[in-house]
Amino acid sequence: MAKRLYIGGLPYSTTEDELRALFAEVGSVTSVKIITDKFTGRSRGFGFVEFANDADGDAAIERFHDSEFGGRKLTVNEARPMEERAPRRERPMGDM
Repeated sequence: MAKRLYIGGLPYSTTEDELRALFAEVGSVTSVKIITDKFTGRSRGFGFVEFANDADGDAAIERFHDSEFGGRKLTVNEARPMEERAPRRERPMGDM
């Protein structure tokens, strides 16, 4: 079964290829996604890495959690499912 990890504390300049190469050191990476700001396109400093199996994911947590990458300390743990958000309220168009 696949294991998806949350990776926090990434340098803003990190590319998905760099992240894939780093985590491929411990196992078979099936996907990588760095989260970006929808307006600027700039990295938000975190992302997700998915491994083909749980053992590789566990090895990655053991190896990389609290380690340094690009001058920043990484947070690596199992990703939680995305929580439902309340719908946004429509703001009335006032006189401008």
